[in-house]
Amino acid sequence: MSSNIPAYPVSVLFSAAGPYAGLGREAVAGALAGIAEINASPTLSLRLRPVIADPRGEDRRYAELAEGAIRDGSRHVVGALTSSARKEIVPVVERHDALLWYAFPYEGYESSQHALYFGACPNQHLLPLFDYLLPRQGVRPFVVGSNYIWGWEIARIARELVEARGGALSADRYLPLGHIDCDHLIAEIRQKKPDFILSNLVGESLHAFIRAYHSLGLEDDAFRPENCPVVSCNMTDFDLSAVGAAAAGHITVSTYLHELDTADNRAFKARMTERLGEGHAISSCFAAAYSAVLVLGTAMAEAGSDDPAAVREIVTARRFATPLGDLRVDPRNHHADLTPHLARAGADGCFHVLEQSSGPVAADPYLAGLAARAALTPHPADLPIEASQARKLRVVK
Repeated sequence: MSSNIPAYPVSVLFSAAGPYAGLGREAVAGALAGIAEINASPTLSLRLRPVIADPRGEDRRYAELAEGAIRDGSRHVVGALTSSARKEIVPVVERHDALLWYAFPYEGYESSQHALYFGACPNQHLLPLFDYLLPRQGVRPFVVGSNYIWGWEIARIARELVEARGGALSADRYLPLGHIDCDHLIAEIRQKKPDFILSNLVGESLHAFIRAYHSLGLEDDAFRPENCPVVSCNMTDFDLSAVGAAAAGHITVSTYLHELDTADNRAFKARMTERLGEGHAISSCFAAAYSAVLVLGTAMAEAGSDDPAAVREIVTARRFATPLGDLRVDPRNHHADLTPHLARAGADGCFHVLEQSSGPVAADPYLAGLAARAALTPHPADLPIEASQARKLRVVK
């Protein structure tokens, strides 16, 4: 290897300890897999040096660790799962003219010149999910979420969507991040008999809730998944592996699933099997962090430097092949076009696709587009929510 090849530090900032540690470890593994692939490439004339730090799920530490990494030379931060953590990092990268690579589903209503968003926003997750679900299940969901920005904002948008259909939330309840005592939620769900459960819970709280809800379904058929499913915009293949058979029958929407049957995903899984071993289901956390790093390294090589402005210009000017599909990042809002897939958890511990979009959906983080306005406008309950051709879903046979 030539000693003239530059090596650039890259901050990898995820929580491998704390209330959503499993997801954080998946993200770190994905980022490191992407870095290893960039470094092994015979065609990319650079190397990436990971600078790994663990905020342990404490929001204030994200800002402190990002600040330290940038001062030590990292001009790019790949990191954060939660929105509260992201909002700690964004002011830091803005102040230092650095760039945050954020790769996880979030609630929208944000855009920064110093962030690139590879995670889905509501018109790429919640709107397609409700387009599918409301005509089939009804318009009276019970909403439960982790008590921070993600949980609050997804519940707010869900309320607008169901009220536009003439429905209403049967309840809107929260658990502190990491809390696993959900007996009171199960009791209220049993009493109120909603049409379905929208879960915005994260990490260990989600796992505890799914197990408790499964027990309720064993006692009362009305709460079995085929009658009253738990649906989510952030339940991953990792969560299935953590929960086991209790998750069978519940529904998620995601921009990556282990079981996606595409040539690109088969090739990706084959490469990752060499790294992870047989039997490891690749989660969206792993694939999204990997994809962000892949784009970062490719753009750096093309720019010939780690200058954030130069890298950003390249990323927003063309498409990149990733496990999430061919990604285009909109130069106006710095969000990626992404393909939503609706899937049901099977007894085999995998998500199986129910419906998916016919192609990538352009991000609308402020729900300002025609499709979003149609979804948020009251209309007769017997009419479907209008959708643009770009985000219509097709049934997978």
